[in-house]
Amino acid sequence: MKKKRLINYIVIFFIVIMFNVSTKAFSQNVDKLYQKIDLFSEVLEKIQNSYVDEIDQAEAMDAAINGLLQSLDPYSAYMDPETFEESQTETSGEFGGLGIEVSMEHGVVKVISPIDDTPASRAGIKSGDYIVKINGEQVRGKSLMEAVNLMRGPVGSSIEITIRRKNLKKAKVFRITREIIEIRSVVSKLIDNKVGYLRLRAFNENSSNQLNKEISKIKKNKKIKGYILDLRNNPGGLLSQAIEISDFFLDDGEIVSTKGRKNRENRKFFAKDGDRIKGFPLIVLINNGSASASEIVAGALQDQKRAILLGEATYGKGSVQSIIPLKNRGAMRLTVSKYYLPSGKSISEVGIVPDIKIEEEGEEFSINTDTDNQLNYAVKLLKG
Repeated sequence: MKKKRLINYIVIFFIVIMFNVSTKAFSQNVDKLYQKIDLFSEVLEKIQNSYVDEIDQAEAMDAAINGLLQSLDPYSAYMDPETFEESQTETSGEFGGLGIEVSMEHGVVKVISPIDDTPASRAGIKSGDYIVKINGEQVRGKSLMEAVNLMRGPVGSSIEITIRRKNLKKAKVFRITREIIEIRSVVSKLIDNKVGYLRLRAFNENSSNQLNKEISKIKKNKKIKGYILDLRNNPGGLLSQAIEISDFFLDDGEIVSTKGRKNRENRKFFAKDGDRIKGFPLIVLINNGSASASEIVAGALQDQKRAILLGEATYGKGSVQSIIPLKNRGAMRLTVSKYYLPSGKSISEVGIVPDIKIEEEGEEFSINTDTDNQLNYAVKLLKG
């Protein structure tokens, strides 16, 4: 009985903290709440007594916490202390793994986007792929963090990933070797000495500085007719970087707004005077792997009539997640607001529709104008 009462107290504390239930609201629903608490403790007790294998109660509670968070949306999740520590390196531009951004959809891990020049992209993993097995182990039924942990491992070790892909009848199996992922956010080049090409791979803390330097290099060429900003397969990153990079190409106007339940989450962000490319024509390349911060930049430039968007519709990840540290040195990633474009439209589950729709040819895009039909079309438009 003491054990059961302790479980009850733990669950009550957890529910109150998670949903910030006021005393009044709690008292109104106390009977229903206690019924659910009793049910939870009964289930936990029966699992402990009757499940085929002995379970670790601490791990079971972690799973319950994560299940609650993941029931909210695909992007909210629990991170144990080890996972939280590893995640803190991701936005600084260097981390270990395969090089993919993932979410959970229908109980299966879905690839938001593979990052350029990483093991996943070189192997042929594509945006929209569903990871159904990891080293032969079924992913369905696991939490997102459990699946991510299965994909982690020592640098240099290999992993087998089975994916399902739209329009393919059979599953595809990839064997990928894990690496330290070092992200060089920006790649640039001159095309035919007339078009400035800027490839933005991610929005980490160094992205805006890198992009600014590359723009400065290209601007020295006096024959420039226009610029291409390539956001294809860019899974996003820091909101602050999306705002700063959007501002590079705008003189004024709204960039993005966020709206949530709490007033502090309701914010609007505006461009400051100073277009870094001085009003030159701009084409933005997007595809289904362009997500989150990429969609903010593309949507802002489209709504402000500053750029032509070319390619395919974007992923549709239009929400803001806060990393909230917990007492056990872990954290939870919780959706606290949604992005809205200057037009007032939400990005969530809709994405950004290009002005000129051109589907990619082949298994993956290249930044070579001889083989990349989207890039080739954009270059022709700018050259006239």
